[in-house]
Amino acid sequence: MEEILLKMESACDIVGAFQLQHWNKVSAEAVNDKSLNQLVSFVDQQSEEMLVEALLSAVPGSTVIGEESASENRELTEYTWVIDPLDGTTNFLHGLPVFSISIALLHNGVPVIAIVDCPVLNERFTAIKGKGARLNGFSIQVAGNSLLKDSLLATGFPYHNFTEMQAYLDVLTHFMQNTRGLRRMGSAAIDLAYTACGRFDAFFELNLSPWDIAAGVLLVTEAGGKVSTFDGKTDVVFENQILASSNELYPEMLQVLQSSFE
Repeated sequence: MEEILLKMESACDIVGAFQLQHWNKVSAEAVNDKSLNQLVSFVDQQSEEMLVEALLSAVPGSTVIGEESASENRELTEYTWVIDPLDGTTNFLHGLPVFSISIALLHNGVPVIAIVDCPVLNERFTAIKGKGARLNGFSIQVAGNSLLKDSLLATGFPYHNFTEMQAYLDVLTHFMQNTRGLRRMGSAAIDLAYTACGRFDAFFELNLSPWDIAAGVLLVTEAGGKVSTFDGKTDVVFENQILASSNELYPEMLQVLQSSFE
């Protein structure tokens, strides 16, 4: 596993350098709308092409589920890469430094190796199943805070599917009144990485895709946290909702979400 992780890191070095070359330089004419408020540029597409080539070489016989090629393949095999070549495209296109490369290797559908790489911030979060999570090589753990009133939470606002807006607003109202605050970074992979290292006490969001969370799920669990859907299901990669939290806050977070999303 360590040898595969090194190859993943090498791929991130190359793709991250490519993204930095084009950060703040992509013209409006080079951006397309995939759907409502979902943007894509040649940087996303070429980043995925470079990742796919490197990752398939790292694990012969593996397959890839990637954000930009998702319509072509959603099939799981024994070894499947789930990748988002540029998580936080809107941030990237607006010059914000909060975007990431997210890569997870799944074995029979379960994440076993993960990277969330943040090129501008020079931070690389990694995890191997059963061997813990790390930030730039140093071991990380989820926060130990046990009180919601002392917590800082992360979430993502609905931007294309508004069917559960009222329930979401109810949850936001509760957390605004009972925590130190909420943050919306614009990259679910970074939200999960920050939860893994204790910067956030918890993260929750709706309507995410596998490539948004596959790597982050392993980071949080290997850092000692808990991950589930809003109804407590722990197999979350291919679900459309996620709660990631420190163990101490998890029961209360889950109760609040369940009370609104019934």
